[in-house]
Amino acid sequence: MELRIYYEDTDAGGVVYHARYLAFFERGRSEFFRERGLQVGRLAEEGHLFPVVRLEIDYRAPARLDDLVRIETVVLEVGKTSFTMEQRAVRSLDGKVLAEGKVTLVCVAPGMRAKRLPEKLLGALRGQTTNTEVG
Repeated sequence: MELRIYYEDTDAGGVVYHARYLAFFERGRSEFFRERGLQVGRLAEEGHLFPVVRLEIDYRAPARLDDLVRIETVVLEVGKTSFTMEQRAVRSLDGKVLAEGKVTLVCVAPGMRAKRLPEKLLGALRGQTTNTEVG
């Protein structure tokens, strides 16, 4: 997924505000699923919610106003109720990694009780996994 950096994304120093990467990565995850025929909103309507339970992010270089940034998303691990993805923000012009992180999401019912990942989501995740958990 590519996105353009707008003024609203920057801080007083003229670089992308660190918290904006969380939103960029969220969009990247949504597009990852959309490209595989799944919509996060539809999954929620079906009673499958996916809160973030762990997030690590490293900031490598600044993005600035008008930069075109590519968000890359890959699956690292898939468990029974959770999955972990790696995401990177890369400046399209020169391939410079701007930020990279790992995010773990857990599948819960509307009452916030953990539940098994739905089969259609498992298929999308396992088709893209570099390391699938067993058990």
